[in-house]
Amino acid sequence: MNIYSIDYARQLDQQDPLNRMREQFHIPKQDNGDDEIYLCGNSLGLQPKRTQEYLNYELSQWQKLGVKGHFSGDFPWMPYHEFLTEESAKLVGAKNSEVVCMNSLTANLHFMMVSFYRPTKTRNKILIEDHAFPSDHYAVESQVRFHGFDPDQAMLLAKPREGEETLRTEDLLNLIELHGEEIALIMLPGVQYYTGQVLDMKAITEAGHAKGCMVGFDLAHAAGNIPMQLHDWEVDFAAWCSYKYLNSGPGSVAGCFVHEKHHTNLELPRFAGWWGHDKDSRFKMENHFIPMQSAEAWQLSNPPILSLAAIRASLDTIKDAGGIHALRDKSLKLTRYLRDLLEQELADEINILTPADLQASGCQLSLTVNLHGLDGKTVFDRIEAAGVTCDFRHPNVIRVAPVPLYNSFEDAYRFVTILKDSLQ
Repeated sequence: MNIYSIDYARQLDQQDPLNRMREQFHIPKQDNGDDEIYLCGNSLGLQPKRTQEYLNYELSQWQKLGVKGHFSGDFPWMPYHEFLTEESAKLVGAKNSEVVCMNSLTANLHFMMVSFYRPTKTRNKILIEDHAFPSDHYAVESQVRFHGFDPDQAMLLAKPREGEETLRTEDLLNLIELHGEEIALIMLPGVQYYTGQVLDMKAITEAGHAKGCMVGFDLAHAAGNIPMQLHDWEVDFAAWCSYKYLNSGPGSVAGCFVHEKHHTNLELPRFAGWWGHDKDSRFKMENHFIPMQSAEAWQLSNPPILSLAAIRASLDTIKDAGGIHALRDKSLKLTRYLRDLLEQELADEINILTPADLQASGCQLSLTVNLHGLDGKTVFDRIEAAGVTCDFRHPNVIRVAPVPLYNSFEDAYRFVTILKDSLQ
């Protein structure tokens, strides 16, 4: 059967063991009442249907119990972040003691750099990618300036080769080998936001540690997208947001990983707050900070419960689907199908920046338009008007992300049909 047919796409959906999960999400509607073709989970994931139930429960607890809600009910607020620990750890390949949900992504990166960017006169560089997400670049640049160094000298930017869009692993490793003695911190993405490239975190961490560098990752586009083994790879720290592939709502509380080898280092500098203080003595209200011996030691304040409730709803939904490995199995098939359709039907009109290597790509495909006289923004506006939600990144990239939790093979087929019409 021709892969470019609605019947073939529906056949794939019938064979998909995760097809049932779509019913657990609210799918935005077009003006005509049909479901949108929502391919923007790399920017904001859709709302799980259980989210409202979980939020309403906490609102009810607040309404009925007031402050006693901290200690009462099925999910008391005092230890609420602990209800998210086990499933969060599974997502990133960590021990339970190594993860915590707190703050926002960039705030977590700053707090991690307080502890893990300790520059000296001879070792003060931070290695990031040249086209880093702007917030990461701003955070790194401000940390470098805070320590009294010149960003032009202390920021080491990893660039693709001339004429290429993605980073080569061998080039990154060579950069670390060449400059390792000057590098205090390597901070790279797990998945590069613009191209969708998955970086070899294990190899990068090993190379960095061999040169005495600290190694951390921004997992904004990796958490909930690809399986990881942060503990086994011995990554020093990582941070991620929860509103993309983790579907926890706009601006929801972020996640953080700190490897257990750092938990007992009392000399490690940190910005402290009382929620990072030893739980047994926290409410003695003494002014001597005793850090917990876990990632929780980097917490500052008691967290926003309503946001954590939305994360719990999302994590329970992912658990219902079978976890990150089940999602990855479908993702490989779904994104491969979309790529095959694009290559078969639009090879001359569309270029795919995301690597074809399955080990170097996740859900997202980043597309550019090759047609003379037709720019990517025009095509993006046309497909959006036709019922597709994806996103555009300057100067010329359309990012589409078929998410295994709620996207279907029919979504992929219909997207390519609309894209073909929009290229006329």
